[in-house]
Amino acid sequence: MIKLTNSPWAFSIEQTRRALGLEQLLVINDFTALALSLTRLQPEELRQLGGGHGVPGAPLALIGAGTGLGVSGLVPVRDGWVPIQGEGGHVAFSPMDEREDGVLRVLRSRFGHVSAERVLSGPGLVAVYEALCTLDHVVAKALKPEQVTDAGVRDSDPRCAEAIRMFCAALGTAAANLVVTLGARGGLYIGGGIVPRLGNYFQSSLFRSRFEHKGRFSRYVAEVPTWIILAETPALRGLAFALDSGFGA
Repeated sequence: MIKLTNSPWAFSIEQTRRALGLEQLLVINDFTALALSLTRLQPEELRQLGGGHGVPGAPLALIGAGTGLGVSGLVPVRDGWVPIQGEGGHVAFSPMDEREDGVLRVLRSRFGHVSAERVLSGPGLVAVYEALCTLDHVVAKALKPEQVTDAGVRDSDPRCAEAIRMFCAALGTAAANLVVTLGARGGLYIGGGIVPRLGNYFQSSLFRSRFEHKGRFSRYVAEVPTWIILAETPALRGLAFALDSGFGA
């Protein structure tokens, strides 16, 4: 039985296979599929944001925020690459300054455990905005994630603007954590729907400076390139590769 974390939808793989009359039904996590596409992306489908050229043959990391926080990567093996199939978006949120500490306190009182996804996602943007309003004793508006994003980028609302700044910075910290965990000296890729929506704003955000703010490992991560995925439907390429290669069979 498959149960989605951010949706009430649940289904049985075997029952669905039989209902569709299929010989085989393969269910793959969306970020596993996206990870399988990484080595097939073309240079024009990527935008580099800092770092060097990456170490050939080293692991690759993948992170992306949308309705949730997707995390994956590719680990080299003798015959190619193996994708990471995990739930890295649910690691604990790591605040890096007093303001983020305050947001963590507010969210902890609301959710108990505060995962990275509680901050780094569409619903997370709203939760951070509401937490900042609580800290500043301001009544929060009933905003959707895209409204927080638009108001933040335009700087038309101070709490929305701070929520977007905090999102970019915290994503840098989460991305660096992933890189050092995987030893992903080959590079970090950014997918999901939020970062592309931010456009040039993200380029000048705190993402990369926070990515490189890693204490004794600052030089280590400073050399790691970070790329924004610009390709349309790249995960479908990963799915096609999975079918061709018999992945998961």
